[in-house]
Amino acid sequence: MADKKQKKEITQSKKDKQAPKTKEVFVDDKSKIVCRLNTVYKNEIVPALMKKLNYKSIMQVPKLDKIVVNMGVGDSIQDPKILEEAIKDLETVTGQKCSIRKSKKAISNFKLREGMSIGVMVTLRKDKMYEFLDRLINIALPRVRDFKGVSDKSFDGRGNYTLGIKEQIVFPEINVDKVVKVLGMDVTLVTTANTDNEAFELLNSFGFPFRKKDIQ
Repeated sequence: MADKKQKKEITQSKKDKQAPKTKEVFVDDKSKIVCRLNTVYKNEIVPALMKKLNYKSIMQVPKLDKIVVNMGVGDSIQDPKILEEAIKDLETVTGQKCSIRKSKKAISNFKLREGMSIGVMVTLRKDKMYEFLDRLINIALPRVRDFKGVSDKSFDGRGNYTLGIKEQIVFPEINVDKVVKVLGMDVTLVTTANTDNEAFELLNSFGFPFRKKDIQ
């Protein structure tokens, strides 16, 4: 009986050695996108806007469609390294690969030829959009020097809002010691709102830091 048991253990040991080893998969929690604002929108903002703006259907409630982040790099005409810096910084800030914008026509006074790279941009949607908005509102904007809120006059009449940021270093992802040139960016929040007032209420519900109006 002992011999049979020993043979069985040896056979099982050979099978274990021949069987392919399965690799353990580790999930890095830091790589997961935290969509806190997406949850807030569904659970809190939608019911609040339906009540405040008297919507009869949930489909009428405006929502954030996309965020477009754009960096102009006209100086890259003289120094191509500026374009490389802009690409690196924008991808670091947004966590997404950016596209290069090229000039559509030549302007001799600016030594600009058609097809030259003059900007970089990223379009964020869904989870990455909400994650970027969360960082913009709660981390980046409060780091702006002498920040007192953003203007409520930057809507385009169709429910979209554009915000100008003068320095990319307000985002903590950017290492100030490695910045070659301070670059600004335009952040456009595109909504499904029909009016600027609806868009204002939507962004305000997200906690967008609009400047408080003086009481007259």
